Amino acid sequence: MDFTLDRAMTEDELRAHLDSALTPALLMLTAHVTGDAGVLRTEWKPNRATLPASGLAPETDAEIRAFCLKRLAPYLSSQRDWAALPDDSLRESMCTWLMDENIEDAQALAAVAFTPDDSDPRGPEWNLDEIAPDSGLSAVVIGAGFSGLLAGLRLKQAGVPFTILEKSTNVGGTWYENSYPDCRTDVRSHIYTYSFVPHDWVTHFGRQQAIHEYLYNFAAKNCLLEHISFGTEVTATRWDESTSTWTIDTRTSDGVVGSAEAQIVVSAVGQLNRPMIPAVDGLETFTGPVMHSAQWDHSIDFAGKRVVVIGTGASALQFAPAVAKEAEHVTIFQRSAPWLRSTPVLRQEIDPGERRLLTNLKHYRAYYRFSIFLPRLIGNLPAATVDPDFPPTEVSVSAANEALRVELTDYLTEQAGDRLDLLEQIMPDYPPAAKRIICDDGTWVATLKRDNVRLVSQAVQRIDKDGVWIGDEHVPADIILFGTGFKASEFLVPMTVTGIGGQDLHQTWGIDASAYLGITLPGYPNFFCMYGPNTNTVIHGNLVFFLECQAAYIISAVQMLAKGGHRSMALRPDVFTEYTDEVTRESAKRTWGWSKTHSWYQNAAGRSTIMWPLPARQYFERTSAVHDEDYDIH
Repeated sequence: MDFTLDRAMTEDELRAHLDSALTPALLMLTAHVTGDAGVLRTEWKPNRATLPASGLAPETDAEIRAFCLKRLAPYLSSQRDWAALPDDSLRESMCTWLMDENIEDAQALAAVAFTPDDSDPRGPEWNLDEIAPDSGLSAVVIGAGFSGLLAGLRLKQAGVPFTILEKSTNVGGTWYENSYPDCRTDVRSHIYTYSFVPHDWVTHFGRQQAIHEYLYNFAAKNCLLEHISFGTEVTATRWDESTSTWTIDTRTSDGVVGSAEAQIVVSAVGQLNRPMIPAVDGLETFTGPVMHSAQWDHSIDFAGKRVVVIGTGASALQFAPAVAKEAEHVTIFQRSAPWLRSTPVLRQEIDPGERRLLTNLKHYRAYYRFSIFLPRLIGNLPAATVDPDFPPTEVSVSAANEALRVELTDYLTEQAGDRLDLLEQIMPDYPPAAKRIICDDGTWVATLKRDNVRLVSQAVQRIDKDGVWIGDEHVPADIILFGTGFKASEFLVPMTVTGIGGQDLHQTWGIDASAYLGITLPGYPNFFCMYGPNTNTVIHGNLVFFLECQAAYIISAVQMLAKGGHRSMALRPDVFTEYTDEVTRESAKRTWGWSKTHSWYQNAAGRSTIMWPLPARQYFERTSAVHDEDYDIH
């Protein structure tokens, strides 16, 4: 969806859909159009916990809507002339009003958090033909998911020849491969998008099919499909010091091997691309269907079947309720209970009137997104930070963490109701943010209360041909489903990456994968990662925003190579060491680094190679441009 003025909303149309308007976005839009920060009244400040809704009384929201209609009416006919951006002073006022305080990090990120319709403020402002027409630079991108498509677009905009190699038969990455029932994102649709590509989302939280269609349409519209070699898996990459090029070995889905060469390699394979199936004794003897959530077989009929679900991560909390509605009986095995966050609109569609505002009223979408995005970027890192004087325990690690625990505990207690036996099972025994906090609208506990569902709070010990064993009890099963996530800490597996002097990246890493800002490595020139080590965000930040930061950094690096007539750039070892020490030190201060509970945030040694432990502002500022002093350049 692109904003087009021929569909701009009139006064009558705005009045007709006014009751659907969320007042924080409407007020900031009114301030933008009128240039009057005074409309952002103190008594109309929203509750950050309820954004994008205001959290105010219904009569107050009605008063705000009437006020905004009156102020906006004289300007609606001139939407073509509305300023693209608020001035700095107005933006600062909006930021302080929205966040209910003047937060330095929020002010620093406010400009990038607001993206006007039909704009791409972070696209490259240079072209290879203009700055280095004879450079001969070319690139290979590995993967055609969110990050790979973005890298491809940025290279295309900069005029750098490139090819995207994708092992699947379509774009989308995890959003193509995962198609289990009720698969959706747990991040609001309007910020789980490229900032510069708005879309008319039907649901508050995007469904898998809708996200895949969004990515496919993005690739088609930007003519990226013609650059993609589908069904082509990268098996190895090797750096040739004599030619300053990478050789990329490939294997097609029908077994044909090949190779390609390029000066630049962008690995966009992500973290959630290799299913993790635990090694349970006897699994191979089971005679019924066995499925991981990422390898769903839609031909299987669950009606009248006894189903065992192993795992209670985010995917299981989505597919298990759907399965329970069809199966005769479902037994769910959980290693540890997940913390749940109340999210009433998780499965709800966006009000049609609100969608009209989002698509037809200029800047309303941008401020709607701003009201979600900026608080998300700031997040609640203090609630995941260990206070040694608290003192920290496996209950909570700080006063802020304890406050979060109380909030989440109250929600679980409310959900359990009079089922005290169930409450004991669903209450986590670790501090919040040590593992992923999962969005929930009440569906999960309601599923566990079903007569045909049993929750078992212990691990499966072994499997035989017709069921699973827990102690001396045999649980008969016709189907086994794994909701056990991915091998997230095993970066770039199974392909091999060979750098300067024949060094193997996986041997270099061992189990502690690390890359500078998750992007570059010493000894591996012109090799860039997207969604690399320590770039995942949950309690603060935003994944797609981080991907945009990474793409900006990579395209800045390519510009530096081209403009300077250089052949290669490799991160300096001292820069890498200083960075990894910092990330290790800061990760130890966070709940996921301190707690002894195990999660996909950690590798086999219990260290986090997944999570970004610092404020999002630092990531944005440190990836804004490449600093040549950080690299050995030739």
